[in-house]
Amino acid sequence: MCADTPKLTVDAVIIYDGRIVLVQRKNPPFEGKFALPGGFVDIGETVESAVVREAREETGLSIEIVKLLGVYSDPLRDPRGHTVSICYLSQGHGTLEAGSDAKDVFLFDVNDLPEMAFDHNMILEQARGDINGILSKM
Repeated sequence: MCADTPKLTVDAVIIYDGRIVLVQRKNPPFEGKFALPGGFVDIGETVESAVVREAREETGLSIEIVKLLGVYSDPLRDPRGHTVSICYLSQGHGTLEAGSDAKDVFLFDVNDLPEMAFDHNMILEQARGDINGILSKM
């Protein structure tokens, strides 16, 4: 059995107050860049629990998962090594505030997003239809 396997991560596309929640990264890689809230899945944790935990730790928000957006597995997506991310679309509730490894937290219009870390621009571009569907009901 091979001990070297990709690390499992989660990312959350959070709609809050009609906009997309992005964190400014406090730590390398991509220190200071914008990113989707997310992180590594702990041993014994479901990916759904991990995305809820990571969202709360980094943004202060509780989230309601709307749907699975996709699985992102490009071996070059993270300069630290091969990671596979399971990404969820969600709606955020509560008070927005930066925490854990987020330097700060911001809201962006889905049509005016900054350059982001990892493959997060591609994830949001692929999720645009789902995001606009939710925003049209708000």
